[in-house]
Amino acid sequence: MPSVTRRSFLGHAAAVSAAIATPALAAAQAPVLFKPGDWKMASFQQLLQSSHDVKQLYDATIVDDGNALDHMVNSLNGLQFGFGIPADRIKLVGAFRAMATVLNYDDAAWEKYRIGEQQNIKDPKTGKPAIRNIFAASAAGSPPHYTSTDPDSDNSLYQDASISALQARGVQFLACHLAIHHHAKMLVTKLKLPQTPAEVERDLAAHLLPGVLVVPSMVSAIAMLQARGQFTYLRM
Repeated sequence: MPSVTRRSFLGHAAAVSAAIATPALAAAQAPVLFKPGDWKMASFQQLLQSSHDVKQLYDATIVDDGNALDHMVNSLNGLQFGFGIPADRIKLVGAFRAMATVLNYDDAAWEKYRIGEQQNIKDPKTGKPAIRNIFAASAAGSPPHYTSTDPDSDNSLYQDASISALQARGVQFLACHLAIHHHAKMLVTKLKLPQTPAEVERDLAAHLLPGVLVVPSMVSAIAMLQARGQFTYLRM
């Protein structure tokens, strides 16, 4: 899949928005910019103030077959087993923006908005465009049942690259409000939806995976995590 930058993602969305805008639609839009009271700022502050020994930030703009998730597993395992850092002293953050925003949506959103079809993501179980978030749930079930505690075993938590397994290991995933906002506009046009972009935006926000924290804009959140939270940065 070709690389998609935030500039190209938002630029395309802006063009789509201009093409379909009407006075009535503009009045129906949800606020573009979050103010402190519009989001869970206190939860983000906890990330900034965390005192973990190692804090690492993953910035992903495309799905790339879940490549960022695989790297998170490698980092957690390397730090814990290779460097001997206790698991509870490691904090990873997954900052999914632009087209990678879809990693944060639940199965209902993937099916309703044909995410697999749009991003050419096939479900390995069916061989067809995914109508579920194939990166979210663990193959070990819910609650997960692992048949091994050996970190080297594919049947252990430590080799599970699902979002739910990574959350169980303490990874915090972030979603970009602006990316959701512009993605909603694109969906209305591409799928010829009867809903307004504001309605689709609210629906997408309601169908984020449990535990995902929405930030005003990901690029600003990344700056804060680096400058004030002392997170190291890795671009995927």
